[in-house]
Amino acid sequence: MPRPPATHPTDGELEILHVLWTHGPTSLGAVCEALRHQRDVAATTVATMLRVMSDKGLVKRTGSGRGATWTAAVSKQKTERGMVRKLVDRVFDGAADRLAAHLVTGGELSKAQLNELRQLIDEQSTAKKASSNK
Repeated sequence: MPRPPATHPTDGELEILHVLWTHGPTSLGAVCEALRHQRDVAATTVATMLRVMSDKGLVKRTGSGRGATWTAAVSKQKTERGMVRKLVDRVFDGAADRLAAHLVTGGELSKAQLNELRQLIDEQSTAKKASSNK
């Protein structure tokens, strides 16, 4: 039985989404040009990837022919959330605290990032206390 199509973007699709999130509505040629700053890509390959991404609901096409533009149909935040959830589920057995502990104890975060994380935790704790006191 064939496996159902993935809803999360592949690495290549994620590269294209980053271009669209950064530049907004973009032509195929401009997507290719932006991707070529990182590696060589063929326009036919990118066009195929965009069609597949459209089928997955990741991008939208407006117009036709050479005047067509592509836009991201999913937000960066929603995509990040979904991919992190998949990582937590698959690697950390659904325990997000284990991912956070891994990042903190693994030396992956700079001092500034640790301070920012501490501030976010404090803000969330304050917000939860305020909502539970209502």
